[in-house]
Amino acid sequence: MEEKKKIYGDNIAIEVNDLWIGYKNIQAYSIKKSLLRLKKVHVEEFQAVRGVSFQVPEGQILGIIGKNGSGKSTMLKALAGIFSPDKGNIDLRGHSVSLLSIGVGFQKEVTGRENILLSGMLLGFSEEEVRAKMPQIIEFADLGKFIDMPVKTYSSGMYSKLAFSITAILETEIMLIDEVLSVGDAKFKKKSYRKMKELISDRNRTVVIVSHSEKTLSELCDKVMWMHEGEIKRIGDPEEVLAEYEEFMQ
Repeated sequence: MEEKKKIYGDNIAIEVNDLWIGYKNIQAYSIKKSLLRLKKVHVEEFQAVRGVSFQVPEGQILGIIGKNGSGKSTMLKALAGIFSPDKGNIDLRGHSVSLLSIGVGFQKEVTGRENILLSGMLLGFSEEEVRAKMPQIIEFADLGKFIDMPVKTYSSGMYSKLAFSITAILETEIMLIDEVLSVGDAKFKKKSYRKMKELISDRNRTVVIVSHSEKTLSELCDKVMWMHEGEIKRIGDPEEVLAEYEEFMQ
């Protein structure tokens, strides 16, 4: 960690500059109809993220809030390297990063145990490192016999447990979390919340949380960024930003 600070001369973990990300939406035409009509297929583009710039210092917990379609999850997936910017850039300053998001990253045909190994290696850990941590991950996930069953048989709560456990126990330098704390049974919610607070207490770890829960963001975050229609409407103190957001949404 100290070496990175010397290279960059600051303590920034995430730097986003003038980020633009769009989706292409092809209207429903069959190939046959398109050929018969000799017309070009009409393509519409939806701009999910529009000229966004911000920085997250090492050890900071940034919350992102906004209504559905505001660009929150797109932003998180761009930080994880899943989406490529159309314009602008993201600099993670050489930090290791993991994305905790329901529906992302698991091979559903193989078992939970096999997915732990695959996910860990995709995060940049060696097979030996993942195997060493595997008993802790399995114990924390508390899936019983389902750990050796295909992930396609899991409920959303079980999926959440495994995803959270992998990310929490392997502990990358940057954690990106998308609504996961709101999924799962009450007992696991409490356990994952305690674990998240424990991880956050390590001030070398940087966390970005996307959530609709104002309570979660208020309690866990140092700053909150409010996104609206692909742009940053406000970023700052959680209480102030969340109060303004709540008033806006009424």
